[in-house]
Amino acid sequence: MNDFANDPGPEIDSLIRQVEARLIEIRRDIHAHPETGFDTVRTAAKVAEELHALGLEPRTGVGRTGVVAEIKGGAPGPCLILRADMDALPIQEMTGLPYASTIPGKMHACGHDLHTAALLGAAHALKAMAPQLRGTVRLIFQPAEETLESGAAAMIADGAAEGADMSIAFHNRPELEAGKLMLNRGAGTASSDEFKVTIRGKSGHAARPHAAIDPIVGAAHVIAQLQTIISREMDPGLSAVLTIGHIAGGETQNIIPDSCMFEGTARCRSAQSRDRVEDSFRRICTNAAAAMNLEAEVDYVRGVPALINDDAMVDRAATALEAQFGRVPIVTEADNFGAEDFSLFSERMPSIQIQVGAQTPGRDDRVHNSDYQPNESCIADSAIALTRMAAELLV
Repeated sequence: MNDFANDPGPEIDSLIRQVEARLIEIRRDIHAHPETGFDTVRTAAKVAEELHALGLEPRTGVGRTGVVAEIKGGAPGPCLILRADMDALPIQEMTGLPYASTIPGKMHACGHDLHTAALLGAAHALKAMAPQLRGTVRLIFQPAEETLESGAAAMIADGAAEGADMSIAFHNRPELEAGKLMLNRGAGTASSDEFKVTIRGKSGHAARPHAAIDPIVGAAHVIAQLQTIISREMDPGLSAVLTIGHIAGGETQNIIPDSCMFEGTARCRSAQSRDRVEDSFRRICTNAAAAMNLEAEVDYVRGVPALINDDAMVDRAATALEAQFGRVPIVTEADNFGAEDFSLFSERMPSIQIQVGAQTPGRDDRVHNSDYQPNESCIADSAIALTRMAAELLV
């Protein structure tokens, strides 16, 4: 049992509502000054300033530009990570909002500004409630979630996950009605691997193909064969996605080139399917090219793994959220093939990611869109949810 004599719900709600206007102000300031990748210097400074004001001692420069702070409970117990991402996207904002991006070509089109403000709200409430908690809440504000070079990996390399027992991340979801919460069982996202294949042949005149070895025809053949990985080699219950997004070969119309390149991504929702896709990919590229007297150079780079939600944590979180909000959160199996580097935390410890409704009435928003306008009510909802889950998990 935790040390709350009564239901902590009213106290949590009151603490967040006291600062809700301030959290929206912080979000709008961050939104107007978006920073991408690891260049979240201003945002990190803003976060550290707010944490200092709460009486915390944040560590800056973790994973280059991340921020970490801890809230110690009144009694010993486990360590729970609460993580928010801070980076924006390289998108020109088209919303026309009064607080729209002031930085050309950069925008918070995925709502990480909402996440940063929400975790600061949870920090405010949890600091006030610290004497009633058992254990430690570790607040992680992470850069570079949207980039190939992972901010989570950088922060973990700097010790952000050391000694932690469990972790929670969250994401705004514009497809979900504001006020609603969603938990996923199993894989919440997919792994994301990238590949680049160069098919090498022999150049020659377009009028004499018999004197050349055509890598463009070969690449087309290989690409067609690669599609059979999903349709004929994968167990339908272990679905995956393989996409060729770029192909380039030759410089002009009357020359067969020496090589043709194509590249893309492979996304899987289990370690088993991930291994199968890579093995099959390498085999098909090598053997299909060889069958046409060509050579295939395969560069296959594994990115982040799938984010696996811990079943026991999902159950405990669902109970806590129902008690706090008076309604049962949506608990479902996800079908998401997007990637999320919080998975690097989830492969080290029991973890969950919750989805927070951010739908604005009358709009049909999607993230990564230049006109993205989420409902700011999700800031307080996220902060309340994080605080209540922390209160229930730190027992």
